[in-house]
Amino acid sequence: MLLLAFDTATPAITVALHDGTSVVATSTVVDAMRHGELLAPGIAAVLDQAGADRTDLTDVAVGVGPGPFTGLRVGLVTARTLGHVLDIPVHGVCTLDVLAAAAEVDSGPFCVATDARRKEVYWGRYADRHTRVDGPLVDRPDVLATADPVVGRGATLYPAAFPTAAGPMDPDAAVLAELVVSGAAKVVPATPMYLRRPDAVEPRTRGKRVLTAREDRVPT
Repeated sequence: MLLLAFDTATPAITVALHDGTSVVATSTVVDAMRHGELLAPGIAAVLDQAGADRTDLTDVAVGVGPGPFTGLRVGLVTARTLGHVLDIPVHGVCTLDVLAAAAEVDSGPFCVATDARRKEVYWGRYADRHTRVDGPLVDRPDVLATADPVVGRGATLYPAAFPTAAGPMDPDAAVLAELVVSGAAKVVPATPMYLRRPDAVEPRTRGKRVLTAREDRVPT
């Protein structure tokens, strides 16, 4: 087995390689504006560290969010393309679950909150590191305010709403890989979990007659 895992739903571009026994290579860079530039080099780096080729891969695991559109789309498109070209399975896992599995807390309950921009957070509540009991959802921090420990960047961005911050700040692909290999992950389809509608929408055509291509060529 050689599983490639990565997550691009947060500012971290994190990649890991797992041989079925342990994580054999990792690469993580934090840069919220360069997911498209940094993911492929990260994948090449872990394959190089392990002395492997992409044709050696047997599985892909990918964080499906929730996360902002651009970064999340980079990871999901890459995972689905690799799965299709190499004809290997792609395992999707909620990014909040990856953070929860690495939560630096003594016990539950606790929450996970990541930056959703627009002064909102992506949020989930957990009974323990492997049991999500609410979420994921997106909302304003003041609506989700809690004194329970909160894992992820949401707590450091909004300390008034989440005064008990806990690590880690970002997901780790090594944790994602371990979750999938051990069978502890709740695997979901490899489709992006946006939770909100896109900013870009098609122009409204209500009340306007749209010419077909043929009509457009007829002289008036």
